[in-house]
Amino acid sequence: MSGGRERKQFFMILVVCLAGFFILSVVGVLKFSLSQGLRSSYAVADGAGAPAAAATAPRSAFPSVMGGSGAPGSLADLVEKLSPAVVNISTTKVVKMDGKRAPFNEMFPFDRFFGGEEEFYKRFFGDNPEKEFRQRSLGSGFIISKDGYIFTNNHVIEKADKIKVRLSTGKEYDATVKGRDPRTDLALIKITPDNSLPTVNLGDSDRLRVGDWVMAIGNPFGLDHTVTAGIVSAKGRVIGAGPYDNFIQTDASINPGNSGGPLFNMAGDVVGINTAIVAQGQGIGFAIPVNMAKEILEDLKAKGKVTRGWLGVSVQDITEDLAKSLKLQDRNGALVTEVFEGDPADKAGIKQGDIIIEVDGKKVKDTHELLRAVAVLPVGKKAAVKVLREGQVKELQLTVAEREEKKEMAATRGESKDTYGMSVQDITPEIAKQLGLPSTGGVIVTKVREGSASDEAGLQPYDVIIQVNRVKVASVKDFMREISKKTAEDRVLLLIRRGKGTYYVALRKE
Repeated sequence: MSGGRERKQFFMILVVCLAGFFILSVVGVLKFSLSQGLRSSYAVADGAGAPAAAATAPRSAFPSVMGGSGAPGSLADLVEKLSPAVVNISTTKVVKMDGKRAPFNEMFPFDRFFGGEEEFYKRFFGDNPEKEFRQRSLGSGFIISKDGYIFTNNHVIEKADKIKVRLSTGKEYDATVKGRDPRTDLALIKITPDNSLPTVNLGDSDRLRVGDWVMAIGNPFGLDHTVTAGIVSAKGRVIGAGPYDNFIQTDASINPGNSGGPLFNMAGDVVGINTAIVAQGQGIGFAIPVNMAKEILEDLKAKGKVTRGWLGVSVQDITEDLAKSLKLQDRNGALVTEVFEGDPADKAGIKQGDIIIEVDGKKVKDTHELLRAVAVLPVGKKAAVKVLREGQVKELQLTVAEREEKKEMAATRGESKDTYGMSVQDITPEIAKQLGLPSTGGVIVTKVREGSASDEAGLQPYDVIIQVNRVKVASVKDFMREISKKTAEDRVLLLIRRGKGTYYVALRKE
């Protein structure tokens, strides 16, 4: 009997809840209808005589993009047209372990953005991994020719033993690598299709503007043909991925598996190749400008690698302190810290301390712009280079050489502050041999006091000071003589050698 009463009470409570839910729903609908009616009345009362807003915004409500057309109310037609040319790429590679530790320190440059399977194996295998395992990864790509050429990221296919491409139809093909460029993280792969393939059009990324609408199609987390949309958040981003960083930043959702997939404008043209994300942030993704891919396409097809121009200089950006020390009006240009003997810059007469401000008609703002400008110059081309030397602009002619991968452009130095606080020592033949120094010229820094001007300037033990205020020093005596000279300047300009690179450092006087 008690069980029957409990069931009856339960059903009564259930009926009351359902009735309450129904009443609340009706009230909500009435409120919504009333608010819509009032909104429509206000629209007419404002004098426009316009109808109430439609469910989807009119085309004119969106900012114009590439072709001058507004973003459509729906992307469905665009997605339907473009999706067949977007592919899923899966790779397999055999990773050998040393029995003591996993080789996860040799991660590709974008792991800090995307992460990878390495973390999985670290967690489950720790310091005693298996001798060998098969690592699988997923990425995206897009077809650029009817006979099967596909663009993707280099990190998607790098060191892969097997590459599979799956079309939107579900058809799968084995792919071969035709060319790759680790420096831009781009790769060209090829499949042999049964029939003519759908393709995409490569647009003009230089015409993109911040605020333009863009759409990404890819395979995030292995979910085929996922579509996301957003805007261009910024251009020319440098994220530390390589010497040719020039990324498009977008808030269109990009996730692991989107790597190598296309970023489209509203005209349906590819304007970028999705490459990286900030793992800690939301709505921050990066794409390689498609113009960069177009520049290297023929090299990848014909030679499997990219041939880039080379001037034969080491450079650094100009900090605020350096600009004041060098009496510059601004910080534009790339400061030459070393000229390699026998290379184009040396033959053309470029000198250490020159500031390169223009190459082949292109203005140079900083070292990244110089790298990109020189990289696209054809080998053997005669190019004009403008430099600023002691306040005078000089135009020099040189013949561009081929960049060898072992030659590196120097990185930018950090900002320098305050005054000295360091100990130096003569470089004996024994010290030179022990540290692998090229000569006994200069003095070696043996100690940098924490918090001192030298410390703040970034000087480190084992740095070799070659010049003080543009005067070469070969001993501690020379160093002390030059650094103690009284000048009207509030900074001391040092030229240092660290490893294989040379840098200028400006020390502020106390």
